[in-house]
Amino acid sequence: MPRTASRGLMHQTERWFVRRGVPTMIEGYGFVAHVLPRMLPTLAFVALASVAWLGLLKPAGAERWVLLGGVFAVAVGVWAAVGLFVRRLPRFSGTATVAILVAYAAMPVVVPLTQLAVDDDVTLLVPSVVGWFGFVIFFAAVFVVTLLATTYGFGTLLRRALRHTAYDLRNSVHLLGRALPTMLFVTLFLFFTGELWQAMNRLSWPRLALVVALFGAVTVLAAAARLRDEIGRVEQDLSPPVLSAACADTPLARVPIDQVAPDGPLRAVRLNGRQSRNLLLMLATRQLVQAAVVGAALFAFFLVLGLIVVVPETAEQWIGAPPVFSELWPAVPVSLLRNATLFAAFGSMYFAVTSMSDADHRRQFFAPIIDEVERTLAVRAVYLAVRDN
Repeated sequence: MPRTASRGLMHQTERWFVRRGVPTMIEGYGFVAHVLPRMLPTLAFVALASVAWLGLLKPAGAERWVLLGGVFAVAVGVWAAVGLFVRRLPRFSGTATVAILVAYAAMPVVVPLTQLAVDDDVTLLVPSVVGWFGFVIFFAAVFVVTLLATTYGFGTLLRRALRHTAYDLRNSVHLLGRALPTMLFVTLFLFFTGELWQAMNRLSWPRLALVVALFGAVTVLAAAARLRDEIGRVEQDLSPPVLSAACADTPLARVPIDQVAPDGPLRAVRLNGRQSRNLLLMLATRQLVQAAVVGAALFAFFLVLGLIVVVPETAEQWIGAPPVFSELWPAVPVSLLRNATLFAAFGSMYFAVTSMSDADHRRQFFAPIIDEVERTLAVRAVYLAVRDN
């Protein structure tokens, strides 16, 4: 294969990895060559929006909102333009890399100075110096979050998971038909417990959010432990027929597999820690999105059930006081909303765990995600074999 064609083919395959949300499969994956170019749109958007936002706080009334709307439109335009530029994964020189990092590092100083220049008030100097640490923390947090999300393709994985949700909903009807009876058997009687309604009536929304976060943490920990075992058990069948099927509809589809693997199956290349974490994030994202679908269905079920069965007089008897109704939905008691939220969070956790442990659930709803991992590993094997030639 000619070297120029191989280089172009490698570049297209690396873009395919990025679009699939597994950029760490790129050989020689590094911060300067691969991560920073894809971080640039977000960093440029945050920097421009921050400077313009604080600089335009002085105008009052409708003028302020018009200016801020224009600034937001310009910032989005810059984000889109820079995104188009880096879509081809450009390679930045050392000078360009240093310039980008220095420009972003200067933003905690540029933003407060811009505000001082607009306000033209020296008395704001001391508060601006005090607030400078807040700017440092904000821009550092944005950089770290963007770095991690870009390194592991979290944004792409989340978009793919949401895009698959519409397809998964077809299976979710079957899933809910199988999962709901078991979950309702465990939770339905608790829903009609007066003590629980009293607790939910007194529990504030921030405390309920902590309870939901606790269920979410348990779900993530259980999924992480289970999915690590799944990645370790993935069978890398790298025989020529499997490789040909995996490379279909990819840039490597035109590669003659019989020349890449003339002696039979390719040798599996061990994954490093970052690549394993990327695959773990792929599995966890899809799994948690499916759990969220089940949780939304449970929330709707308990909300409708409560509106039908629990009349205001019954709710008052259980709570011990007249129920407080929601400001957003005046006909719905707040305690009912909190109960439905609690059971939805518990049901999501229950589903996420059982879908990985129950054999029938694994075959119907978890196996397709494993198939996607196996395809990614097969394409990576061909990519490495072609790259080494």
